[in-house]
Amino acid sequence: MNVRRRHISGIAVTAAAALGLGTLSACSGDSAAAGNTDKFDVVASFYPMAFLAERIGGDHVNVSSLTEPGQEPHDLELSTKQRAQLEETDAALFLKGLQPAVDEAIGQSGVKTKIDAATLTSLEEHGAEAGGHDHEGEHAHEEEHAGEEHAEEEHGHDHSHEAGGKDPHIWLDPVKYAEVAEGVGKAFEKADPDHAADYKKNTEALVKKLGELNTKFETGLKDTDTKVFITTHAAFGYLAERYGLTEEAISGLSPESEPSAARVKELEKMAKADGVSTIFYETLVSDKTAKTVAKDANLKTDVLDPLEGITDKSRGDDYFQVMEANLKALQTALGAK
Repeated sequence: MNVRRRHISGIAVTAAAALGLGTLSACSGDSAAAGNTDKFDVVASFYPMAFLAERIGGDHVNVSSLTEPGQEPHDLELSTKQRAQLEETDAALFLKGLQPAVDEAIGQSGVKTKIDAATLTSLEEHGAEAGGHDHEGEHAHEEEHAGEEHAEEEHGHDHSHEAGGKDPHIWLDPVKYAEVAEGVGKAFEKADPDHAADYKKNTEALVKKLGELNTKFETGLKDTDTKVFITTHAAFGYLAERYGLTEEAISGLSPESEPSAARVKELEKMAKADGVSTIFYETLVSDKTAKTVAKDANLKTDVLDPLEGITDKSRGDDYFQVMEANLKALQTALGAK
């Protein structure tokens, strides 16, 4: 593979020289960091995908993320340079339904290995009352469209249609994230068979670690004073469902949508009834709404990180550290024994 690549760039440089385009060789050198390196190049859509690629790929991969740390991934628009990078890379790893611009760019690109994390586990719908147990089985299916419209109208779930009504935040459930990791590992083995044994070993280690994290959450949240938590952004539906909790979101799946006055009143009532002490906000979005609602209802605020990116404000340097910080925050807010 590398020999072929070197051969192609050699031809390009020769052609450039023949045409008197001395700059072309310099240009191809610039793109080397983004794609077209001697390693297995992976372009990931945002942090949770990049983290998987790095952990599974180890020394054999060169991973770059389309979403910068601290950038809100939902609203990402791709630059011309990033689109060019997709043409150079060996694989693209993304989560369809979270970032429409990325879905479109990867769909149109000529990248050989396209890995959609949404196909590696099952996505579910989480309506206005994410994490509620009424979204299972036939009942959920019957109410699918009615629920979606209601959520859209009431709480501005403007991302629900892009994901076909499904909630894309699967990485916040360690069990689903482990399923995605297994699928990514298999895709890497197939696309870069020379290093398949290492990818397999790295995937197994990551899946084991995610299993341990799941156990920590299970035991840590088993016995709590309340099972209800309030967040500004409905990102934690899968996590809530996994551990028997109920997430109430001030706004919908979109972190920027503003809640109606009626919704704020409803949340205040519910906080009283369910013994809720804390309103959670996230690191990448303003905490203004959370603080306003908390002040009116006499509640505390704290961070629950949806892990869409790691910045210097994050409580930890990687997925595992931030998830453990999330667990501690939930235990405090829910009154874990």
